[in-house]
Amino acid sequence: MTKCIVLALALGSVLATAGELGGRAQIVGGTIGGVKASATGKVRTTDADAFVFVTSSATLRIPYSKINLVEYGQDVSRRVLLAWAVSPIFLLSKAHKHFITIGYSDDEGKQQAIVLRVDKHLVRSALATLEARTGRAVSYQDENARKARKS
Repeated sequence: MTKCIVLALALGSVLATAGELGGRAQIVGGTIGGVKASATGKVRTTDADAFVFVTSSATLRIPYSKINLVEYGQDVSRRVLLAWAVSPIFLLSKAHKHFITIGYSDDEGKQQAIVLRVDKHLVRSALATLEARTGRAVSYQDENARKARKS
């Protein structure tokens, strides 16, 4: 009986997550007011009119019609400290951090920006949604970012 309850809770959790497109993200920069710097939350890609970022204390909605820049980049670093502490084999692995920058004009017509560090599973869907709904092509910080999006 206990196994059935645990399975039902796990299945319910998976179905709830699958029904809501989006993923985890963290603010790492920008000009956003009203949202705490380094706030973490969820990006929702299901809203037809706005890019939505939900934290525990605030919801940020940026209308797609106001977005004038979408940029993707990544920071790739070797796990040197981990390799030194655990095993040299970790020198072969890389840590990838994924960033999406969104530039937009606010209600007063001033240029604003938000830089989000996003979960690797969110990159493809978020960029596709932003391209489709804004009509703007994603710009890439470098060739590695362009290749990473396609893989």
